[in-house]
Amino acid sequence: MLSGKKIAANPELYFNPHIAAVPKYNAGLGLAAARAASGLEQIARLASNENPYGCSPGVQQVLSGSSVEPWRYSDPACQRLRMALGERLGVDPERIVVGNGSEEMIAAASRAFLSEGAEALTVAPCFGLHEIEPLAVGARVTKVPMTADFGFDVPALEAALARAPNAFFLPSPWNPVGAALDHEQLARVIAATPESTLFVLDEAYREFTSDAIPDGFEMLRESARSYVVLRTFSKAFGLAGLRVGYAICASVEIARMLSAAKTPFNVNAVAQAAAVAALDDQAWMQAAVARICAERERVAGELRALGLRVARSEGNFLFFSVGRSSAEVAAELLKAGVVVKPWVEAQYQAFIRVSIGAPIENDQFLAALAAILRPAAAGAA
Repeated sequence: MLSGKKIAANPELYFNPHIAAVPKYNAGLGLAAARAASGLEQIARLASNENPYGCSPGVQQVLSGSSVEPWRYSDPACQRLRMALGERLGVDPERIVVGNGSEEMIAAASRAFLSEGAEALTVAPCFGLHEIEPLAVGARVTKVPMTADFGFDVPALEAALARAPNAFFLPSPWNPVGAALDHEQLARVIAATPESTLFVLDEAYREFTSDAIPDGFEMLRESARSYVVLRTFSKAFGLAGLRVGYAICASVEIARMLSAAKTPFNVNAVAQAAAVAALDDQAWMQAAVARICAERERVAGELRALGLRVARSEGNFLFFSVGRSSAEVAAELLKAGVVVKPWVEAQYQAFIRVSIGAPIENDQFLAALAAILRPAAAGAA
């Protein structure tokens, strides 16, 4: 049995060694910190994959109204939201669990289905919490690297799944890379997943995908696998600050396990009401997504024109290599009032993930990046 470790400053105090060992989450820089660091007022916030167009007018009405009593506890079962989601998805609401962002569902899945010595499988580069949360409960994490052309290595995933890991965390679209599994690839991965493995398919960016990308939930529900599909209101619906995500589970039993592994009253009342309003306004969401996707293709083209290797993306972000320390380039961009996310994961420190913002933000980013790269190009010549 693992015992806690002593803290040098207080020999009587113990702490969980699994928590102490987890890597720090690579969060985007906030507005106040970016203004302080750059000395600029106009900041292009392109690090956290937020919706640059805000949220639906229906959500704004909820936020400015008086329908929520903040002195009352929120509904711990998120009944109204789960009913709305169940009706839209054609799923028994008892199989839906709502979280304080889908990241809480990642933590709940790790607590409910992993323990010390268990194995979690994911991809590299990975979404930080797909590694952090399994490590926090003492599991070991195996990562399958992306291919040279920024795609999923399906044969390597099949080989890793043959070892029957306890849980499989797979993002599609893939944060931070952008790739998404097509129908044939996803079918192969589902077929390779043992019945004893919990398949956690993270579809946080589902709304941004093209018609060529299948609905992972629809494919999984037709399989005999144990699965959890994660989705969120943070991205396409513009509710990142309110923190609402959800898990669609293969069975009521899995949903009960997730519910038991989260805290009660985990989603506040305002967030629940806002999510219902957002779900009711599909037209606003789809219009915002269309604008973001058009900008994504424009920005990708401009980056390639600068001679950069850019991954094809089905999300609201782009992943590209600058050929040198991404942290140094990100620091230079910050001086110009642009916040991006330099990737810090081993083997990928030359990569940057940039969110797609409004056109004016994207232009600010492209101009700043071109100015940074120009001296390097001149020196090479």
